[in-house]
Amino acid sequence: MAKTKVLLVDDDIDFLAIMKANLEASGYEVFTGESGAETGPLIDEHTPDIVVMDLMLEHYDTGFVVCYEIKKKRPSLPVIICSAVEQEEGLAFDTATEEERAWIKADAFLAKPIRYEQLLNRIEKLLNK
Repeated sequence: MAKTKVLLVDDDIDFLAIMKANLEASGYEVFTGESGAETGPLIDEHTPDIVVMDLMLEHYDTGFVVCYEIKKKRPSLPVIICSAVEQEEGLAFDTATEEERAWIKADAFLAKPIRYEQLLNRIEKLLNK
């Protein structure tokens, strides 16, 4: 049986390493990128089942822009945005309402710092596992 593929995109290499190791230990196949610019080509190359990405990559809103592009090409591909924007900039985002999801485009938004269990729970919920 094929493993579920997760694409992790974050410019924090420590976050990438920790989450990748945990996800692989939970049985996922994980691919990583460190910029928004890498995301599209990585999706085309690896065809992930879900994308987990940072918001503030090359710019403060890169995650939103990339998420919009993902949803334009692959509307059913679940995307989770994980970000410290609230802690660093005082801006709070959520995907609790249809209106919020309509402009954020992500299926979930998790505020950093996050525990692995939070991320795993959200991944499993979005993939109906």
